[in-house]
Amino acid sequence: MWQKTKNYYHFLSAILANLLYGIPSRNLIVVGVTGTDGKTTTVSLIYHILKTSKLNVSMISSIGAIINGKKYPLPFHVTTPSSFALQKFLKITSKSKSPRSKNFLILEVTSHALDQFRAWGINFNVGVLTNITHEHLDYHKSYENYVMIKAKLLKIAKTAVINMDDESYKMIRKMIPYHKLVTYGFKNAMVNIGDINYKHNLIGDFNKYNILAAVGACRALGIPENDIKNGIETFLLPAGRQEIVYKEGFEIMIDFAHTPNSFEKILVPLREKVMGRIIHVFGSAGERDASKRPKMGKISAKYSDIMILTAEDPRSEPSENIIKDIESEIINREAKIKNGEIKEIHDRQEAISHAISLAQRGDLILITGKAHEKSMNYGNGEIAWDEYEAVKRALTLRKLPDGKN
Repeated sequence: MWQKTKNYYHFLSAILANLLYGIPSRNLIVVGVTGTDGKTTTVSLIYHILKTSKLNVSMISSIGAIINGKKYPLPFHVTTPSSFALQKFLKITSKSKSPRSKNFLILEVTSHALDQFRAWGINFNVGVLTNITHEHLDYHKSYENYVMIKAKLLKIAKTAVINMDDESYKMIRKMIPYHKLVTYGFKNAMVNIGDINYKHNLIGDFNKYNILAAVGACRALGIPENDIKNGIETFLLPAGRQEIVYKEGFEIMIDFAHTPNSFEKILVPLREKVMGRIIHVFGSAGERDASKRPKMGKISAKYSDIMILTAEDPRSEPSENIIKDIESEIINREAKIKNGEIKEIHDRQEAISHAISLAQRGDLILITGKAHEKSMNYGNGEIAWDEYEAVKRALTLRKLPDGKN
């Protein structure tokens, strides 16, 4: 009830923001991307394809905003800005004069933003859904509610690009008129693996889905096939997405994975690829969906050799409680702790340093959950945190060469 009351306030704010800035999306071609996992990569893919096609394109995602070529930071833990900030960005984007084309904006849209009307009034030409998996049920209460909120974007968009292989498809297809659907998937979809034979630098089936989603969106925009192909073949992942930051004897990868689905999608291909051990450093956010924690622990225990459980924005929730939840469904938990396969180190810097102290030739250290984020929350507001600097400090302690390779 309280959230509904707050949403009335958000709705009024959205109306005022649109009026203040003159409904700027009317002068833009806007692509919205929503989903549990893969949003930022898909936004970045579409942005890169349009940019390499020499179109005037801007983007707003969890890693920040690039508006008319200028970078703008977003507040801590923000993916979709508030209505006023968002409409201001749209206004700036719409002012750019391009002799070649209209102005495009690729926008990452969270379920919270959709529920809270932050994207209200935006004229979405294309809405893209990556997937809907186990996340944010503390807020949405049920998977069905979560799907219905995500579907808001697809309903208002002129074209809806949806993942035919995802669990959500059965519900989504009943909500969206067939004539505005573009489906993607591995086999029986309008955009499928069979009709795109592009080279790319991304690992894992989940990134193939991100590519398919981007292709579907770009085709809906009328982008020539050669331009789509060129964009995909020259694309590099954004910061904190499967990012190798060290590879001298062993490797260190930083990734934003923080859901059961994203854990499985990144750990499965890594398990097939890594010859040595996988040392996985992670935690789970406090005061957020606690039901996902046991699933994350179970998946990591299955595919990694050593789990180092640590702080990850615990907020006011004791990190030992969060770690206990993560461990709760791990088979032979006590034996794994005794054998050093599960370690609890609450200080994240110490956890990363310990992981690096354990690493041997051929090992991979996977650090997930924070990635590009620049703050940590221990319950008394945000304090500065940098995952990359933490790795550098840890490498210095071990007296290894630091930096990206």
